[in-house]
Amino acid sequence: MSAVQLAGGDLYYSLEGPVDAPVLVLSNSLGTDLHMWDAQIPAFVEHFRVLRYDTRGHGQSLVTEGSYSIEQNGRDVLALLDALDIERAAFCGLSMGGLIGQWLAINAPARIQRLVLCNTAAKIGSPEVWNPRIETVLRDGQAAMLTLRDASISRWFTAGFAAAEQVKVEPVVDMLAATSPQGYAANCAAVRDADFREQVGSIQAPTLIVCGTADAVTTPEHGRFMQERIRGAELVELHAAHLSNVEAGELFTRRVLDFLRA
Repeated sequence: MSAVQLAGGDLYYSLEGPVDAPVLVLSNSLGTDLHMWDAQIPAFVEHFRVLRYDTRGHGQSLVTEGSYSIEQNGRDVLALLDALDIERAAFCGLSMGGLIGQWLAINAPARIQRLVLCNTAAKIGSPEVWNPRIETVLRDGQAAMLTLRDASISRWFTAGFAAAEQVKVEPVVDMLAATSPQGYAANCAAVRDADFREQVGSIQAPTLIVCGTADAVTTPEHGRFMQERIRGAELVELHAAHLSNVEAGELFTRRVLDFLRA
């Protein structure tokens, strides 16, 4: 892992794949780190220079004071691209990472070649959902993260997958337990405040929207909302809950690669 220095600390990243290949940026969900993409890396690096990073407040990256915003997280990505002299890249983000992808495609369209929005929405949840979670995490700290870890299993995965594939589930939910409470709460605020419903129609990059048929957090209806507004957007529904890249695994990887290489 390497790092670029931002105001307030370091943003950690991993860059893998052929140096002359086009760049693909992967952006993690709330409560995970860059390792949530581990299953995709062997196939992705055959075709791309893959840039993964720990979003601010997650993994080894900086944890700064106060609430964050999706714009702030998007500008972190631009700073990372600038530091690595990457002019344009494809971008694939899941959940919060998908919100970051929307912000980039709306506000820095020249930097985004192709866009994959996974298990996300133009607006995710409401203050009534997010505010109690933020208050609990800031009050109870790591104990709250352990409680969220257990609760996340049913949100992130279908019951059948969680029961049958513990070897895949446990490392991912353990990322949530290890996340900084302060960083997690700050990013909950970022997700709470993001609303691209009026702007998403301005996205010009070729876009693939990936939904999980059993995703109760960002439903296929949320995906269709974006597809109807982003000109030419494709949509695929996979049998999965919220973390479709983990649960749908090989099918997710193949479908995203087909789109990115089209």
